[in-house]
Amino acid sequence: MSESTGNRADLDEVDVELLSYIERNNDVNLEKLSEELGLSKSAVHYRLQKHRDEDVIQQVSADLDPLAFGFNMLLITEVSVTHEPDYATEIGDEITEVPGVQQVYYTMGDVDFVVISRTQNREQMNDLINTIVSIDGINETSSRFVMREIQTGGGILENISEPMQMNILDGADG
Repeated sequence: MSESTGNRADLDEVDVELLSYIERNNDVNLEKLSEELGLSKSAVHYRLQKHRDEDVIQQVSADLDPLAFGFNMLLITEVSVTHEPDYATEIGDEITEVPGVQQVYYTMGDVDFVVISRTQNREQMNDLINTIVSIDGINETSSRFVMREIQTGGGILENISEPMQMNILDGADG
C-alpha cells in the first residue's frame, strides 16, 4: 500500500453506497448494482471507473479464508530497530519480503513496526521470527500469538459511525 497523498476523494451518498457494496461483494454485477442504487448501468460503470482512475478503488479481490489453507497461526510481532537514516523504508521493505508476513506497519511509540503474519505450524512460525530477527538493524521483537480471531478483515465503510460518514460526504478531515 502506498503512502497517503492527503488528497481526499470527492464523494456523494451514492458513491459511498456504491463503494460500500463493492467492498462487501467483490463480484461486481452492474445490473444488480444498477437496480440496488437506482442508477443506469452506464452511470454505475462511469462511477466505478472514476473511482478506479482516482485510486479510491485500489483493487477488487477475493477474500480468502486463511484457515482453508491451514494458516491457523496468527502472529502479531512488535519490532524495535536501530534508528539509522532511511531505516523505516529499508527495514520495512525487508520485513515485507519475509514469507508469511501479511501486513507491516511503521509506528511511533515504544516500537517501530507492527507485523501481522500467518503460518501453518510452529516450525514455520519459528523460521519467520528467526528471519525477522536476522534483518540488519532489528534489535528486538516481541510476539503475541492470537488464540481466537473475533473480527478480521472488514472494510473501510463496513463499520463506521454516522458522523464518520458525514465527514466523508462533507470532505472534512476530522
